[in-house]
Amino acid sequence: MAIFTSSSRGDRDAGPGLPPAPPMPQSANGKRGMFSVIGPDMVITGNIAATADLHIDGRVDGDVHCANLVQGNDSRINGAVTAEIARLAGAIEGSVSVRQLTIERAARIIGDVEYESIAIETGASIDGRLKHIAADSGTRAFDRTPPVTAKRDDDVVQFTTAPTAA
Repeated sequence: MAIFTSSSRGDRDAGPGLPPAPPMPQSANGKRGMFSVIGPDMVITGNIAATADLHIDGRVDGDVHCANLVQGNDSRINGAVTAEIARLAGAIEGSVSVRQLTIERAARIIGDVEYESIAIETGASIDGRLKHIAADSGTRAFDRTPPVTAKRDDDVVQFTTAPTAA
C-alpha cells in the first residue's frame, strides 16, 4: 500500500477514503510564512532591506529595514533599525524606529528609540532618548514629549504615552 499518492490531476491524496489536502494558502504578494535568518556565525557588512520577516542571531554592520524583526540575545547591530514590529534582545548601536517594540531583558541599546507602543522588560538597557510616534499623524518627530504612564506586569513594564495637543 502506498503512503503518498497523487492523482492524474495533480491533487494531493491524503489516503484511501480521505479527500485531497487543500492547497497551501498564499498571500497576495507570496510572502506569507517567509522569513530570513542571519545565523550566529554570520557577519554582514552593509545595509539590509527585507520584505520578509527577519531573524538576526549574528552581527550586522549597517542599517536594517524590514517588516518584522526578531533579534537574538547574542546578536549585534551597528546601524539604524527600522521595522513595523520588533522584538530586540541583543546589542544595538544606532537609532531604532519601530511601531510595536518589545525590548527584552538582555537587550542593550545605545541610540535614540522611536516607537508607537513599547514594552521594556526589567533589566534591559537603553542609553538614548525615547520618543513616541503618533499613530494618527504618521509623524516621527515631536516638539514636546508626551506624558508617559507605566504599568508593571511580572517582569515587563508597558509604557503608554498620551497624545499631546499641538
